[in-house]
Amino acid sequence: SCKLIGSVRYTWSETSQFDLHRLEEGPPLTATLTREEGLKYYRTMQTIRRMELKADQLYKQKIIRGFCHLYDGQEACAVGIEGGITLSDHLITAYRAHGYTLTRGGTVREIMAELTGRRGGIAKGKGGSMHMYTKNFYGGNGIVGAQVPLGAGVALACKYLGNDQLCVSLYGDGAANQGQIFETYNMSSLWKLPIIFICENNQYGMGTSVERSSASTEYYKRGDYIPGLRVDGMDVLCVREATKFAADHCRSGKGPILMELQTYRYHGHSMSDPGVSYRTREEIQEVRSKSDPISMLKDRMLSNNMASIEELKEIDIAVRKEIEDAAQFATTDPEPPLDDLCSHIFANDQPFEVRGATPWTKLTSTS
Repeated sequence: SCKLIGSVRYTWSETSQFDLHRLEEGPPLTATLTREEGLKYYRTMQTIRRMELKADQLYKQKIIRGFCHLYDGQEACAVGIEGGITLSDHLITAYRAHGYTLTRGGTVREIMAELTGRRGGIAKGKGGSMHMYTKNFYGGNGIVGAQVPLGAGVALACKYLGNDQLCVSLYGDGAANQGQIFETYNMSSLWKLPIIFICENNQYGMGTSVERSSASTEYYKRGDYIPGLRVDGMDVLCVREATKFAADHCRSGKGPILMELQTYRYHGHSMSDPGVSYRTREEIQEVRSKSDPISMLKDRMLSNNMASIEELKEIDIAVRKEIEDAAQFATTDPEPPLDDLCSHIFANDQPFEVRGATPWTKLTSTS
């Protein structure tokens, strides 16, 4: 048996280097990955992947209903971003939010129960797939692009309070042409807000390729007067180092910065989209075989003797068990009762009456 090593210094390949806009220098081209970090990243990415595959299965069984947008393929974005900031920083994203709910501190059990609309869900069964929240995580937002100005508001609060925190505001390539995003760029730049704008470019906005929807597909340059960088969003270390660089930029008082993460989703836009009418199965398979974020990290760790195959298999088995246990809970936990319908309108207030569907129906709201 070979001796496992504690850390390795990794240098980017030519293809993974960062493209820069209005920046004299970018993130370092080398990064250190410790064995502990590698195992943690691997476990988290595998958990997201398995959780999303289980959600797919439960949706097809009609146990999960309504909107459901899966994150498999994009795991390196969420895990890499969290590796470059702290949990005291703030994050807001669109509706493809299951992965971020986990990395921000939610549990698989809470997420799965929320997907099935149960009382033990992270939003008590009232939010569903698109509306999950944890401390310093503001969702989960259903309106395309609308979370970006909200993120600027959070960044304004950080600046006002002077707490050295920042906000990561995420959106997709499909939202990148929204007018409200450009308005937010302008205000954030004027006020020098500590905000990292991140465009998760997964190549398709619903069923429309970026080439068909955007006159310029260089999303990292879209901020014009805001510095930007384009990053390989399938490489967890690339994302982590770019995020550290962007966070340092914000904390030093230089104002906003824009990152484009080039990534890919394996599922369709949502569960109602088979995902193969506007792209070929061969294209999806090619990305899986050449750029899968979990496989790339696994190969890197094995080739540098940072983990053994047996060790990674043990993690896989533990993750599968965690997902199965969570799914069992999510299908047996009771749904919230009708009495809870109007509760939690306010965080801390005395109980009060809320009018129901008719004037003579009264419900009680408790905090």
